[in-house]
Amino acid sequence: MKIGLKLMAEAYGPRELVRQAVRAEELGFDFVEVSDHYHPWLESQGHSPFVWSVLASIAERTERIRLGTGVTCPTVRCHPAIVAQASATTALLSEGRHFLGIGSGERLNEHVTGHGWPSVSTRHEMLHEALQIIRMLWSGGYHSFEGQYLDLDDARVFDLPETPPQIIVAASGGRSAELAAELGDGLFANAPEKEVVDAYTRAGGSGPRYNEVPLAVGPDTETALRNAHQGFRFGALGWKVMSELPNPVNFEAATATVRPEDMADMVSAGPDPETHLAQVRTFADAGFDHLALLNAGADPDTFLDYYAEHLSGPLAELRS
Repeated sequence: MKIGLKLMAEAYGPRELVRQAVRAEELGFDFVEVSDHYHPWLESQGHSPFVWSVLASIAERTERIRLGTGVTCPTVRCHPAIVAQASATTALLSEGRHFLGIGSGERLNEHVTGHGWPSVSTRHEMLHEALQIIRMLWSGGYHSFEGQYLDLDDARVFDLPETPPQIIVAASGGRSAELAAELGDGLFANAPEKEVVDAYTRAGGSGPRYNEVPLAVGPDTETALRNAHQGFRFGALGWKVMSELPNPVNFEAATATVRPEDMADMVSAGPDPETHLAQVRTFADAGFDHLALLNAGADPDTFLDYYAEHLSGPLAELRS
């Protein structure tokens, strides 16, 4: 088991994200993963820096901790040839500590180039082609590719690491879990769903299984839920809605009826460490072995101080 920290690029500027990553390494986290967004989920979050610049800075400021995207869409906003080059460069800068989280994306971030937002089935087919292209480019030499949706014309990534980054493919159901097993090196999910892990392993997947564990630390449960509501209520909409809304203003409108108490179904909340440890174990029991703790309530340093004092020790028994 590895314990990481989710860096919410929707909520913090680039220098602050780097600072949090440095502190995560000091506290002994195994990895950090950074959102790859063009827009924040909510207007009130107010940030969305370019993920590859952030990762490059983290690579230069740290020595041990692994770092990656959580997750990148390599089909609409960014062509897979560009993602292959960016990820390879990050692997070199971090001296092999980089992993590439890949997913089919959200309209929130991908519609900005004006190419429209494909159906779910088309997005899966595009992702399949994108993964083929990335693998080809990482094999060295010049390559061309003619797909149904994506093309590559006589391209080569010149700066390649000796060992390619692990590709961790996001999945929310059986079809995407099979894709993760076929063309990925690991699985990425955002809910403690054992069925997704089972689908991945049935399809032959044997790599690391990542997930994000939302924890709302606070002086009392009510305050923690209120803080989680302020910055994390977009998650209450569920993935089918989250992947389709186009802009932060739409998420603000769609979450207008979400109440602070509704967040209790998503996050562990309050001051009691056992509440948060139980939340972590729920994800571990579902079969996930790389758990990124997501700060869903407190300010960053309060959350990290709480982790150091109350969670790091007990979680050591899960870690290897």
